[in-house]
Amino acid sequence: QVQLVESGGGLVQPGDSLRLSCAASGFTLNVYAIAWFRQAPGKEREGVSCTSSIDGREYYADSVKGRFTISRDNAKNMVYLQMDSLKPEDTAVYYCATNLGLNCNPVIAAHNFGLWGQGAQVTVSS
Repeated sequence: QVQLVESGGGLVQPGDSLRLSCAASGFTLNVYAIAWFRQAPGKEREGVSCTSSIDGREYYADSVKGRFTISRDNAKNMVYLQMDSLKPEDTAVYYCATNLGLNCNPVIAAHNFGLWGQGAQVTVSS
């Protein structure tokens, strides 16, 4: 079965760090572009970061640049999102997704991605 599964969410305080993991089954992640999205209550799904497979380029939303880092571990068939200096406005359900292509676009748009995980809740609150 082809699927993505996120893990690593939780409740943290402002300023804390958290690492989300995205595991693939049924296919090899390192062949494809992989993105992270998030959706807060009442808001549209927002592209957070994307990593291309063919050239390793990474893209980030302005709201997370300098705080979030996307990375791959091809041996483990995993993609990660390291989130540092977390803010209350980072609170959302986070999803990993793939467009089953090689490249990311600088604008990380949800409609370009067809395979999604189930999501992981991240809550930043004091």
